[in-house]
Amino acid sequence: MKPEFSNKVLIIGYGSVSQCTLPLLLDKLDVPLENITLIDFEDKSKSLRKYTNQGLTFVREKITPENLSQVLSRHMDNDGLIIDLSWNIDAIDIITWCHEHNVLYVNTSVEVWDPTEDFLNRSLLEKSLYLRQMKLLELSRDWKDAPTAVVDHGANPGLITHFVKQGLLDIAERTCADKKVSPEEAEEIRQLAEKRDFAHLAHKLGVKVIHCSERDTQVANRAKEVDEFVGTWSIEGLREEGTAPVEIAWGTHENKMPPMAQVPDFGPQNVIFMPQMGMNTWVRSWIPDQEIVGMVIRHGESYGLSKLLTVWDQEKAVFRPTIHYAYMPCHDTLSSLFELRGRNYELQPKLRIMTNEIVSGEDILGALLMGHSYNSWWTGSALSIDDTRSLAPGQNATTLQVAAGVVAAVLWMLENPKEGIRTPEDLPHDFVLNIALPYLGNFISTPSDWTPLKNRKVFFKENPAVEHDPDPWQFENFQFIG
Repeated sequence: MKPEFSNKVLIIGYGSVSQCTLPLLLDKLDVPLENITLIDFEDKSKSLRKYTNQGLTFVREKITPENLSQVLSRHMDNDGLIIDLSWNIDAIDIITWCHEHNVLYVNTSVEVWDPTEDFLNRSLLEKSLYLRQMKLLELSRDWKDAPTAVVDHGANPGLITHFVKQGLLDIAERTCADKKVSPEEAEEIRQLAEKRDFAHLAHKLGVKVIHCSERDTQVANRAKEVDEFVGTWSIEGLREEGTAPVEIAWGTHENKMPPMAQVPDFGPQNVIFMPQMGMNTWVRSWIPDQEIVGMVIRHGESYGLSKLLTVWDQEKAVFRPTIHYAYMPCHDTLSSLFELRGRNYELQPKLRIMTNEIVSGEDILGALLMGHSYNSWWTGSALSIDDTRSLAPGQNATTLQVAAGVVAAVLWMLENPKEGIRTPEDLPHDFVLNIALPYLGNFISTPSDWTPLKNRKVFFKENPAVEHDPDPWQFENFQFIG
């Protein structure tokens, strides 16, 4: 039996993720199409005709700081649901409106109106996701029985947090079964796993580093053109994230910070900022059966997972892993990014999301947990384009993974409508994965003996990187040296 929702639903944006989310939402939720309104600033009437013919309302309109309240009031009633799949709508403003009108809300990233405004003159903190999270905490500090707003819940951020939780439980079970610890330690591990005390469990297991490691191998039969950016998800979103400063959760085991790194001077201080672009910062990482080199693009999971996994002794953090993204996109996107650099980071005039032209490949997305007795453990999804088309015709593997996270968050929110602002670590991983797994292809949870030193080579003896830290889990050992 599908859950029912009889109130209004407003979907903002009809880009690649939204096009995949709408059919999944209708598959998992009994909601009349005449109750759904979709807003986009481009004319999407042709691609939505299948749904508008059955009652869905499409509105072509651009939401701005000046008209946000009027547009939402026109298309949304109290007790409704907003699914925000747009980009550059300020999360503080729209969540405040939802709070005042008792409306449920979900998004895949915490946005601001114009991330490029006065970019060169703003500090690393002012540009950071960390500051956005601090503002959300301040916004909701005194809220009581507030309507639920789930933020940062797509694939990554989103599902990746639940992959981490499942990975920790799998490592714990295997550690005890393989008798890698004493009987007394095994019992403690079992108790922490049973209580879902993920912070102390990660500490006990010895986890030091977590990557959101992703390799997209989707290939199209149509080559990227000159002055064209080709991707498998939001191109504007990738450019904004990729050109932003590096922002990673910094572990308590790290011996030294990277040159010029900064720590925020307030809040939990669980992240560091580096004055360089994420798309130009590369690290070694691993997916099942392959070492990869990925970009350290900033993502919300670094802050959220770090918050979940920190062990505190009063006001001192005594345990916290280093956490960040390691993203190796598809070949056409890599080529597009190199061309973007040559354009001084001005976006190409032609943009294309690959869908029907994809002929092979998969999106391999998971949590790589490192530092424990198995060295590494990868938990996540390997979703092929063939599986994607059987599950969501006309979509690609990347957008289906994101859409699965969005719909899982919506269904949890409907069962928990008065939870205020919630991030992925606040949601039960078993509930989310139970909904998402049918859309994720091959779900893998496997150990590996990989470390960043295993295949490390420095080809010039004059390079100081020849002298690496003997602790494999130091950030400097992950950094790619050419």
